[in-house]
Amino acid sequence: MDESELEELERELPGLTLLSRFARGLDRVPWFANLGEPLTPGAKAVAEKYLDGLGFPDADIAILVDWEDAAAASESLDWHSPAWEAEELQRADLTARALETMSEEALRIGMTLIAEKISEPAKEAMEQASFIWDVEDEASKTLAVGAAVQAAHGAALALIAAGDVEFDADAHAFAAKLQLFEFGRWPVGVTGASFNLF
Repeated sequence: MDESELEELERELPGLTLLSRFARGLDRVPWFANLGEPLTPGAKAVAEKYLDGLGFPDADIAILVDWEDAAAASESLDWHSPAWEAEELQRADLTARALETMSEEALRIGMTLIAEKISEPAKEAMEQASFIWDVEDEASKTLAVGAAVQAAHGAALALIAAGDVEFDADAHAFAAKLQLFEFGRWPVGVTGASFNLF
């Protein structure tokens, strides 16, 4: 290994260490444990933080009380809605910030690690939830697990971007979205003036 390769590796280590530590913490998330339950004050505050960070502070929080409502809300999402576009713009900004501190390959490795840490526990939790709710629709179960993985990816990007001292990862919409999963919820998405939360 020559000196430039060693310098490159040293540059990647802090970011990869941070992502590895973040991935280990995902084992404690109670994925989908409180679907359809009344919203706690803490979860409501986090939902409001997500909406503020996304740029939709006036959206109403719509609590979905059963699986049919959640499945219908997830299937009716407009992937080119203002809320979807706001998330994509933030994701692009965070990715650019992350790539200032680590290479594309290192970021891909870190995100793959996060997906691996989440996928099985989230699938198992979704199977338990679908048994309780008597759900057989594989597409909506897959969508919920995919949303969990995407939320963790977004929060990880916010964490890496926090290397910029003017950026507060804890205040970022993506951190709030993952926190909603940590409350055992499924943040289905913003449709019109409503934030559908199961």
